[in-house]
Amino acid sequence: MTLPLISVIIPTYGREEPLRDSIVDVLKQDYPNFEVLVVDQTPKHQPEIEAFLEAQTSADKIQWFRLKWASLPGARNYAVRRAKGEIILFIDDDVKLQPEFLAAHAKNYIENPEIGAIAGRVFDKMKLGESGGNLQIEYLPPEAMDPGIAWYYIDLVHTVKPQQVLSARGCNMSFRREIFTKYGLHFDERFRGSAVREESDFCLRLRQTGYKIWYDPKAHLVHLGEETGGCHDISTRSLKYQITFYHNHFLMGLKNLSFTQALRLFARLFDCHVLGRPPCHKSGSPIKIVTRFCFYVIGFFNALLTIMKSSGNDGQTYTNLDKKLNKELNKELEKELEKQA
Repeated sequence: MTLPLISVIIPTYGREEPLRDSIVDVLKQDYPNFEVLVVDQTPKHQPEIEAFLEAQTSADKIQWFRLKWASLPGARNYAVRRAKGEIILFIDDDVKLQPEFLAAHAKNYIENPEIGAIAGRVFDKMKLGESGGNLQIEYLPPEAMDPGIAWYYIDLVHTVKPQQVLSARGCNMSFRREIFTKYGLHFDERFRGSAVREESDFCLRLRQTGYKIWYDPKAHLVHLGEETGGCHDISTRSLKYQITFYHNHFLMGLKNLSFTQALRLFARLFDCHVLGRPPCHKSGSPIKIVTRFCFYVIGFFNALLTIMKSSGNDGQTYTNLDKKLNKELNKELEKELEKQA
């Protein structure tokens, strides 16, 4: 039996050694049929990392795409249009993999045609540290399948049993190719900044196809959670980050949820991230609560504005730019061929 081709996609921004190490781990996989696409939005690399990427490209071990814009969902869409795999797998640029990682993802698609996506387990160093590394969950609670409040119950760090889930984590998720081709799904490029909730938005729309999202703890990786680069292109304490954080949550809710579900999500967002109650455990200082509330309100109106501004188009700014450039290049190529003829 021919094993399905896996397209491993690594969007990257501002990462150096962690990116190199992540690529090395992918190239050491014991799965025999895969390609690697690195979508690089870093303006300039360190000389040794630049040399490494050039060497791997020259040896046909990776495909290295350099972009002049930075958008995580935009980078995902860019790579999907160029990927050849039957399975599209996304990882972050600061992860550690075991050699059997790709095989664990592929096994699920081969054995179960009802599965459209795999959510892999993430050994997140920060979250494991918070729990002391000893917490284990066999099965997620029913609330983890409720779109209004699931985001506070989905734990893909400590859960140890395979099961159906509502969403994957962007640093370790894979999909059948037909999710993008047959059903025409794409990542929404209106999710800004760190693009928090862009994968949740995608998974909610994927579920409408009838496919299952399956959690497999054997498809695991270690997420280093580097403080700089990747999605941390802006400080988590910056004004821009705070506004885009709330904007993205409201955008996901307004797009995908019923009125009741959206109200529950927005109430929980307020309770956790504004008031700072568990599981967020933020400061209860009145000044900080008022500040977070301001971000919350601005984020909500920004999300409404985003939806209104893109009501006449699909909001896929970077995808449309890419398609326009490709169209212009094709025209230039046709002209050259006509001259030669």
